[in-house]
Amino acid sequence: MSAVSPGPPPGPLGATAGPLVVEAEPYEYVFDPSTTALVVIDMQRDFLEPGGFGELLGNDVSLLSRAIVPLHEVLSVAREAGMMIVHTREGHRPDLSDCPPAKRARGRLETGIGSPGPKGRILVRGEFGHDIVDELAPLPGEVVLDKPGKGSFYATDLELMLRNAGITSLIVTGVTTEVCVHTTVREANDRGFECLVLEDCCGSYFPEFHRVALEMIAAQGGIFGWVSGSAALLQAMSTTRPPAIGAVSQGV
Repeated sequence: MSAVSPGPPPGPLGATAGPLVVEAEPYEYVFDPSTTALVVIDMQRDFLEPGGFGELLGNDVSLLSRAIVPLHEVLSVAREAGMMIVHTREGHRPDLSDCPPAKRARGRLETGIGSPGPKGRILVRGEFGHDIVDELAPLPGEVVLDKPGKGSFYATDLELMLRNAGITSLIVTGVTTEVCVHTTVREANDRGFECLVLEDCCGSYFPEFHRVALEMIAAQGGIFGWVSGSAALLQAMSTTRPPAIGAVSQGV
């Protein structure tokens, strides 16, 4: 299920029109902010913060949390440009009726999905650890999409919302690169969306998985999409931002 916070409608309305070009692999990525959504995948406390589920499993959460700073900047610029913003959260209903038994059993975890954890019941909607980190908290009018699986399209109304908003391109960020980000990009690619993944706005507990996952996306001429960094995107989007006061050039 998904929720849209009260406020002005997200998406193309009021966005800056016109195509922009981002230096990327395997070649430049061309997009129009008015038909592009920024997708922020699963930047949740339980995955990114010390004391959460990710750390409980023995992972170094700093490998994920380092994406917060560049992603915060991208999020700010996307908001200024009037782009549609989608935040996803992986998790399940409190009664776990939407969680397959195979998912709960996998890993043979002593503390798994639905169990009490350091930040509340693990991967359960409404719990403290399930929510998005404060630095990237959704604003009113932004989509918050709760998903029961790895992909953002599976068992959600994401595609319907994107189609209704006239979205054709996605800038994809979040965690983890090789799991929920990769699954979402593959799903989006099969549905005809053009995806750009920002490497420094994603993260994995396994650096090698992060590297290879990004290589797979851009391989064979962009089999799943494009890969770039936040600096290249921000450079391209700087043309959509109004000049600073007093920065008006003088003609001769």
